[in-house]
Amino acid sequence: MDTGTPLPPARKPILCYVTDHHALEPAPGTDALLAAIRRAADAGVDWIQIREKDLDARALAAVVRLALESSRHTAAKIFVNDRLDVAIAAGAAGVHLGEMSLPVETVVQWRRSAGRMEFEIGVSCHSIEGAKAAQRGGADYIFFGPVFPTPSKAAFGPPQGIERLREVCMAVQIPVLAIGGVNLENASSSMEASAAGIAAIRLFQEFPDAAARLRRM
Repeated sequence: MDTGTPLPPARKPILCYVTDHHALEPAPGTDALLAAIRRAADAGVDWIQIREKDLDARALAAVVRLALESSRHTAAKIFVNDRLDVAIAAGAAGVHLGEMSLPVETVVQWRRSAGRMEFEIGVSCHSIEGAKAAQRGGADYIFFGPVFPTPSKAAFGPPQGIERLREVCMAVQIPVLAIGGVNLENASSSMEASAAGIAAIRLFQEFPDAAARLRRM
């Protein structure tokens, strides 16, 4: 029997836990945050973005270093939101830039001059134009959203939806991760829209086994 052309291997999605110690239960704080980071890394998330905007540089660097130590036995990469200085000082795998962060071109230029080509640079985008600009600037990956309704991304407007996510994925050649309201029920639709993965806060904080369940799905 003719089996035809072999199917390509299934794509392994990138799963990114974005931290928020204020949303941790029952008691928010640094200890609870580090415990959540350890659980996520042990569960198999690929990336952990430490997004703790209210911590000063010293406290943030301490959290990043402890996160790196506690996840050393796993494959998880640690990224720092916004603070390039902390990411460099603490030895993180990369930095994730928002709309009010340093321009991606500036960080790419630093990376080149420092000979740190392994240092990864991500950018949050909320439009096709923003995604294309991030790619032109040298970003390694993009977060696009909010894809689904979520209170944490309300400031960025109404949800963009799956079709807009698909358009963004088709418009650039670098990985696009869906963010904003992603949960166990809708994660697969993001992958079907050609997203390289998903990023979420509560999904990984509230469901310690979410990474394993998503892999099975």
